[in-house]
Amino acid sequence: MTNLKGKVALVTGATRGIGKGIAIGLGEAGATVYITGRSLDRANTSDSLTGSLSETKLAVEEAGGVCIPVQVDHSDDEQIKSLFQRIQNEQQGQLDLLVNNVFSGVQAIRDAHGKPFWQSEPSLWDAINHVGLRSHYITSVLAARMMTKNKQGLICTISSWGSLSYIFGAAYGVGKTACDRLAADMAVELKSDNVVSISLWPGIVGTEQIITFAQEMESSDSRATFGDGYNWETPLLTGRVIAALAAEPQIMRYTGKVGIVAELAEKYNLVDKDDNRPVSLRSLRFILPFTFSNLRKYAWLIPNIKVPWFLLLWGILRSPKI
Repeated sequence: MTNLKGKVALVTGATRGIGKGIAIGLGEAGATVYITGRSLDRANTSDSLTGSLSETKLAVEEAGGVCIPVQVDHSDDEQIKSLFQRIQNEQQGQLDLLVNNVFSGVQAIRDAHGKPFWQSEPSLWDAINHVGLRSHYITSVLAARMMTKNKQGLICTISSWGSLSYIFGAAYGVGKTACDRLAADMAVELKSDNVVSISLWPGIVGTEQIITFAQEMESSDSRATFGDGYNWETPLLTGRVIAALAAEPQIMRYTGKVGIVAELAEKYNLVDKDDNRPVSLRSLRFILPFTFSNLRKYAWLIPNIKVPWFLLLWGILRSPKI
């Protein structure tokens, strides 16, 4: 693994799921990792799917990192400001990496599943995009103020394939598309200060909530969205990819772009938790066996050829123009 000793990172929304995996991946590489979430201990919540900052801290330390948990509600700007003031004071103004991951919209997505957008209350938009898109903007503003002073830094915003095609509804898709645009536009303004901004798309990640969500859906919709576990990633793979990016000497060439976790894992020769390497969702090695399950035992024979972006976008491009 890459060596991030001496580096200071912040991962928002790290009590469970992708955020927890990212924190562990950075810990493996030796970073000092600040993590945020609403629950310091499991006893403070009745939700069986909710992890805790204490659990993530223990996992990061077991992986070799230093972890500093900070209880933060990302819907409260003042709490976010206090978080950055604490990092400023404790790390003498050093912040090398921000991972925008926090997202509180999963329950809202589950509750709204199967309904068109107009049959849900307009508050669905805020439930999906307030602690998510908006909080990513707030943390990026505060991180950029520290990073630009030091003329270095990396901001990774966790986005989704949902920015490319329909997955969980209009509010989700627009929010994820906006995450990509946020990363791209921040990159333009940060480049002169040697700060990098990129957006990352994990594949199908088997988090606690996604597994439960897939089981609840129990329909062809569920199979079309999640599959049955085929080619799923664990949250750790995203963490290992971000650790590799944070140590990349030519990282500026990626600024403003979207990175696909599986493709970056291939580039950096990284493996997932069980030493396997999931393929990109735009690879023929994923698409064909995912569509025709009888091909899965022969998946290794299928070329790992990526479908060109212009073909993925064909559904959008072929829309009639006024």
